[in-house]
Amino acid sequence: MNHRISSSAFADTKPHYELLDGLRGVAALLVVFYHIFEGFSFAGGGTLITVINHGYLAVDFFFILSGFVIGYAYDDRWKKNMTLKGFFKRRLIRLHPMIIMGAIIGCIAFFVQGGVKWDGTHVATSAIMLALLLAMCFIPAYPGAGYDVRGNGEMFSLNGPSWSLFFEYIGNILYALVIRKFSTKALAVLVFAAGCGLAAFAIGGPYGDICAGFSLTGIEFTGGLLRLLFSFSAGLLLFRIFKPIHVKGAFWICSLSIVVLLAVPRLGGAEYLWVNGVYDTVCFAVCFPLLVYLGASGKSTDKYTIRICKFLGEISYPLYMVHYPFIYLYYAWVKNGNLTFRESLPGALGVVIGSIVLAYICLKFYDIPVRRYLTNRFLNSQKVK
Repeated sequence: MNHRISSSAFADTKPHYELLDGLRGVAALLVVFYHIFEGFSFAGGGTLITVINHGYLAVDFFFILSGFVIGYAYDDRWKKNMTLKGFFKRRLIRLHPMIIMGAIIGCIAFFVQGGVKWDGTHVATSAIMLALLLAMCFIPAYPGAGYDVRGNGEMFSLNGPSWSLFFEYIGNILYALVIRKFSTKALAVLVFAAGCGLAAFAIGGPYGDICAGFSLTGIEFTGGLLRLLFSFSAGLLLFRIFKPIHVKGAFWICSLSIVVLLAVPRLGGAEYLWVNGVYDTVCFAVCFPLLVYLGASGKSTDKYTIRICKFLGEISYPLYMVHYPFIYLYYAWVKNGNLTFRESLPGALGVVIGSIVLAYICLKFYDIPVRRYLTNRFLNSQKVK
């Protein structure tokens, strides 16, 4: 298997699955496109996203990848020298620097936007600074709180997508304290139970999908927790039973599959919400585990594919964490100018290119140096490569 240490993994001793890193990058790019179309649709008064309609499912793909990679990186280390303290240090070093940077960029974007809520209400600078401080400490806002500066009820109103990292933290905590101790059979029971719960939410819930989790309201938090519990646990289970098969062109096959799955239009319409819920269920319960399995099985000797996977893997997390402040600005620009999509295309292109460039800059000049320093400072026995 073709594994090498990459900058996205250096806080851990094991090399990464490069093809899975690449697939995570593909999914992150699709999230950016999804949010662009989401912003345009909602700014124009629409209620449904018509292009890359199922882009929200990328989060579930991320959670499955995370469970698989966490199992690979840590499952066999608990009986050796891994401690709870050491595990949490590693995960904080890996995740938190970009959480802080995303909050700072979101704060700057909010001031650029004028420091107002979507309804035009001015927000006091003190409230914005409080929102920034709490976001950097990863303390979510409850709907209606004074530091919910955009007034949308988001956990992290300066950088909305941080909600999924909030659940990622929950998954890491549950893994370290409880789930890692489960036998494979017990883990399978958890996956089945959580899968049934998430399927019920998708098919019988009020949305007809699993696009939930961004808020601390009951239904949003329940949906987000079910997404995390199933997908993270399924990824961990997949690692435990994993036996690689020979797959040629795994990265390209899986990449195309992800694009197709996330680009499918909404199904069933408003009258038959359950139809779309069935599609979501097939994706998270069948398609995504299969794609992770194939991606983990594949290997590439093509230097260009390896370079693409390495680049996509390295920028995937920074891209996810820095793109949404651009989306806020794009949303406001489209809404205030009452623009058609064709008129907004230069701005949409700027969001994509600007997000990728900023993600790369943050990676090279902030994320890697900070994580390297923290690794040397707090993980003295860890060799950085």
